[in-house]
Amino acid sequence: MTEPLDWQRLVVAVAVTIAAVAAGFGLRTLLGWLTHRAGKTRWTWDDLFFKLLRDLAVVPCAVLGLWVSVLILHLKPGIRTTTGRVLVAVLILTISIAIARFAAGVVSSIALARSGVAQSATIFVNIVRVVVVGIGGLILLQSLGISITPLLTALGVGGLAVALALQDTLANLFAGVHILASRKVQPGDFVRLDSGQEGYIIDINWRNTTIRQLPDNLVVVPNSRFADAIVTNYHRPAQDMSISVKVVIGYHSDLEHVEKVTLDVAQEVMATVDGGVTDYEPSVRFNTMGESSIGFSVNLRTREFTDQYLVVHEFIKRLHRRYRNEGIDIPFPQGSLILAGAGSAR
Repeated sequence: MTEPLDWQRLVVAVAVTIAAVAAGFGLRTLLGWLTHRAGKTRWTWDDLFFKLLRDLAVVPCAVLGLWVSVLILHLKPGIRTTTGRVLVAVLILTISIAIARFAAGVVSSIALARSGVAQSATIFVNIVRVVVVGIGGLILLQSLGISITPLLTALGVGGLAVALALQDTLANLFAGVHILASRKVQPGDFVRLDSGQEGYIIDINWRNTTIRQLPDNLVVVPNSRFADAIVTNYHRPAQDMSISVKVVIGYHSDLEHVEKVTLDVAQEVMATVDGGVTDYEPSVRFNTMGESSIGFSVNLRTREFTDQYLVVHEFIKRLHRRYRNEGIDIPFPQGSLILAGAGSAR
């Protein structure tokens, strides 16, 4: 037998609920302040932990307050049981979403620590969110008294049919996971494909890889195509790279003097031009003796792929000016013109 509902109990129940919700918002405000303070530290995990607690502040307090109110009101057993299941379902759903956000933040943090670019976690973040929310959904159904065994069986059979129907999509998904797991290519790397496209990888998601070219155009490559392509990664194993500049001089030039002047200019460029590797020692290697000139290569080094354009630009300008001041001749291309005879006159 349940006791009749009176206004006194109702007022107390409402007061308890309001107090619980207010406590939840107060706790959320406090945790928000702690999250802001934690954001100023160098450790990332405290940010994620306080964000998790902040996300869980209001709903559990409200659920607790509602359940205490239900007990105060002395509702009928059937209503109390149904209300309890609903509150548990809301609590499970809230916890699942909060844990999914926390796990996604952990994956993003790990990806950022390893590659320096948070976008590299796009695939793994989505997978983690789906898995965590999916597990939470199954627990939710089980808490509501719904058997999940037939559902798991149906998902298994349905998953096989979906896999056959979405072969290309799944191929792109697993290719993307393989690309990131192998760590041969990461967002932020400058790459060139065997098909000619080149640029910075800005994202690898569940379906495609996005490359930003130097003119700021975006090239979208399906992950399966990208995984099968021959890729030159200019940021691996090191981001800095060597470049070779071809130069020619006349035969009458003093090669020792040419080498000394060229190395002086190259060292100046390495030390003063943005993008040059200051502690790198340039080198000169004579390699060809042409019909009218001697050719050689000047080896420089830049911090990354795109720095080579400015470095080569400044090197050629300064080298041309220095050669002119030193009297070093840069020969013009020469050729012979042979005129055929007009033929015999009749």
